[in-house]
Amino acid sequence: MSNDVMLVLSDNKDLGDWITFAKRLLPANGELLLRGMIAVEADKSLSEGAMAAREWRKAFHAVTLDQAFIHDEALVIVDYQPFQRILNELKTRSIHLLLVEWDRLNDTIGGVPFEQILMSPSYDVALAIGVGAITESHPVLLSLRGGPNLSIGTRIASALAGEKGTVTLFHAVDKGRAAVDLEVVMRSVPRIGRTVTAVSSIVDGIVRESLAHDIIVMGASLSQSRPRSTSRNNILSAVAERTRKPIVVVHTAEQESAEFHVPNLFTPEDDTLSIRVDRWFAENTFHSSEFDNLDTLLDLKARQGIRISVVLPTLNEAKTVERVIRTIKDTLMDQVPLIDEIVLIDSNSSDDTVAIAKACGIPTVIHQEVLVDEVGSFSGKGEALWKSLHVTHGDIIAWIDTDITNIHPRFIYGLLGPLLKYPHLQFVKGFYTRPLNVGNGLQAYGGGRVTELVARPLLNLFYPELSGIIQPLSGEYAGRRQVLEQLPFFSGYGVETGLLIDIFSRFGLHSLAQCDLEVRVHHNQPLTNLSKMSFAILQVFFARLESRYGGDLLNHANRSMKLVVQEAERFALDIIEIGDHERIPMIDVAPYRSKHPS
Repeated sequence: MSNDVMLVLSDNKDLGDWITFAKRLLPANGELLLRGMIAVEADKSLSEGAMAAREWRKAFHAVTLDQAFIHDEALVIVDYQPFQRILNELKTRSIHLLLVEWDRLNDTIGGVPFEQILMSPSYDVALAIGVGAITESHPVLLSLRGGPNLSIGTRIASALAGEKGTVTLFHAVDKGRAAVDLEVVMRSVPRIGRTVTAVSSIVDGIVRESLAHDIIVMGASLSQSRPRSTSRNNILSAVAERTRKPIVVVHTAEQESAEFHVPNLFTPEDDTLSIRVDRWFAENTFHSSEFDNLDTLLDLKARQGIRISVVLPTLNEAKTVERVIRTIKDTLMDQVPLIDEIVLIDSNSSDDTVAIAKACGIPTVIHQEVLVDEVGSFSGKGEALWKSLHVTHGDIIAWIDTDITNIHPRFIYGLLGPLLKYPHLQFVKGFYTRPLNVGNGLQAYGGGRVTELVARPLLNLFYPELSGIIQPLSGEYAGRRQVLEQLPFFSGYGVETGLLIDIFSRFGLHSLAQCDLEVRVHHNQPLTNLSKMSFAILQVFFARLESRYGGDLLNHANRSMKLVVQEAERFALDIIEIGDHERIPMIDVAPYRSKHPS
């Protein structure tokens, strides 16, 4: 068994006090694991929990800064029965103590009967009602039947009592039963200053003694029946009703426990694809403001011993590229060294894009000149991204377009934050509000037309697991090299679609996340360009559908597109060949393997 303590909360209003309490219970060399629960009502979508999850993460972030005893991965669980997810996690994780906020004296906690949470065979458990704001010294009444819960009960009572508080042991013995030797108990637990034995009414005795105490700690054996039961033997319910004081119910791992059936609100058959997507959306949709403490990100990066590369793909972006470079470099390299390298990879711009980047002091590469002898070269943004894997060194690679006119560091740290904070994540997509240029002003919504008219409808049709991705075609995303190097890249407009589908297919939905980067202002594409983009993206979908379901659609498809030209002196059809080339995974390119040995 490890020395870790897991703290499970259903409300974050007293989070700092709960952490202070939990720290008192943390053994030497142990870590505190934080879990927040959001229970969604059965008739609502789990995606309704997304905003609450964001607030939870902000609360976690506010109280965990610079506290080394808290495990980095504080998780928020959104579900109909969130505590069942925690119990499933504990089957694979060793802990010393499970400390749970029991917000009300009711039948369930996070959708799970409280008896089942108590009756754990492998770790101590403490269910606490109303102790969140208790941080000072207090007189504590410790009420137990006998020996098994004495150790955990004393630890909890001592932590609640603080340095100056007192602990009274109320030994609850039914009439006719023999009492244990209290002198032996006193010698084994020096913190107990006084003992009382009940031989008649246990409830009356606890209530009477509670008048001189602020908090009650009870052994689980005193609360075998459910709180709402009308049984006259329901000691916990009676004590809670008559004392109205904070109560902690404890159970030791050494005590044999009965099996309890957990009634599921949803059977496995009911846990539909839609529910899984909604759950992912609620738990894996972040906001860039959650990661705006750059020192925290820098510390996470240092502890993980990794390097970070930012790649700027360009083609004739002389008007905006300097501001993009200087904003990122000044904030995320010079002021806080979060980024190790910025590389501009250009696609043979005819303007001053490359010269401007060189003047800013960052490396520049022409993608048509990279690995040309080994693999040749194609045109297209996807080709540039693929080859950027070869010319960069980072363990995490972030790509960001350079046509952004409202560039801000959040476009980078919003992508890096989830990867640094949550090791299970492999790839993060950015999303944002995209205003549309109309005349001399901006229309608040209307950008992302190909996304809404092509990409998202097709994902919903054929890859519904990805239907929660808000902007699958966004040009801002980041991933781990060890994943990206295993993936094929489409050479043109279809690169984002291909990467998203392939990462999902190989690594699962849980490996993906998305982050709100707020507002992105850029030069909107004319409809003709959007039409060409859509044509290429459709081909990528067909290619992946062929590999998933079989068939031979693309070999029979027309790869040329007729574009309508309407000009003052010309009205005609132009034909253009549009089709992405699919590049092999970069790990299969020999010069790359030599440069980046695993």
